[in-house]
Amino acid sequence: MPCGCRSSSVGSEGRVADESAVLILEILLLLVGFASLYFGADWMVRGAARLEGSLGLSPIVIGLTVVSLGTSAPELVVAVLATIAGSGDLAVGNVLGSNLANIGLILGATALVRPLVVLQRVVRREIPIMLFLTLLLFPLILDLQVDRKDGAVLCLLLATYLAYVFHQGKKAPPGLVSPYTKLARKARRVEKRAAVMDIGLLVVGVVGLVAGGKAIVESATYLARALGVSEMTIGITVVAIGTSLPELATSLMAALRKQTDIAVGNVIGSNIFNIAGVLGVAGAVEPIRVARGVLTVEYPALLAISLVVLLVPVACRRGGRFQIRRLGGAILLLTYVALGYWVLVLS
Repeated sequence: MPCGCRSSSVGSEGRVADESAVLILEILLLLVGFASLYFGADWMVRGAARLEGSLGLSPIVIGLTVVSLGTSAPELVVAVLATIAGSGDLAVGNVLGSNLANIGLILGATALVRPLVVLQRVVRREIPIMLFLTLLLFPLILDLQVDRKDGAVLCLLLATYLAYVFHQGKKAPPGLVSPYTKLARKARRVEKRAAVMDIGLLVVGVVGLVAGGKAIVESATYLARALGVSEMTIGITVVAIGTSLPELATSLMAALRKQTDIAVGNVIGSNIFNIAGVLGVAGAVEPIRVARGVLTVEYPALLAISLVVLLVPVACRRGGRFQIRRLGGAILLLTYVALGYWVLVLS
């Protein structure tokens, strides 16, 4: 008996040691993910800002399309993989939670760092488009699923939106001139392949963002599940915030570099991509199951903060310019915290 007890004790200690080793590896993976997000965001903003000069695109077009699509890639990967695995709560929670974080956490925090000037066309067109898609989402999930037909409708709306943005971008006035635009102009005088180099920098940034986001989500999900947290809670908190970190990093870097068009356009464009692109593609691949509680808890929270982000720039308007000043950023951040607490309590 003593020998058996000693053997059992040694086996238990071995399991504890293995679990501790896995825990340390997951924490290291989390730190690597943060580093990858930071550098990936910097490279993406550099490449995107320089493309404005290389290809003649305005910063707002870059922010609403290329940057938004790139930073929404983690949500897309998670949603598709979760849907295929039959984890609809994780996919839906990821999208709704990411949109909540994009508006409240990211725009709020970015405005605290540097007050944001919001272009009139963003307030009058892009934010209403985001609101339209958010409102449209309710009847689509009323039957507690996003089926292939719903996914096709969302993908069609996304394609229409992209065509509209590029068409309007051709008629848009010149955007903010950044150091990267000047650098691109100098580069073109020396190197005719500047656009190719800019696109390469942008691609490297996207890869860094996706890899970092994936590493953070995987490690954070492991740590959360070790605590016995539900799948919906994981989706709307750990996974949502984890996949929103690329948007946070990109928007903060863009604001610090005075590319406010990219900072605001990135967030609004990401929310549009998350609803129309992420849910659309994931639903087209495999029907997504939606929990009934989403209709009364998570969805109303998203709709509420979407309305707030429309009202804040209008309320902070000065001299004909829409802005999200530091007070507006604080309002968005506090709204996010309050709604997040409400969602967690009721989930």
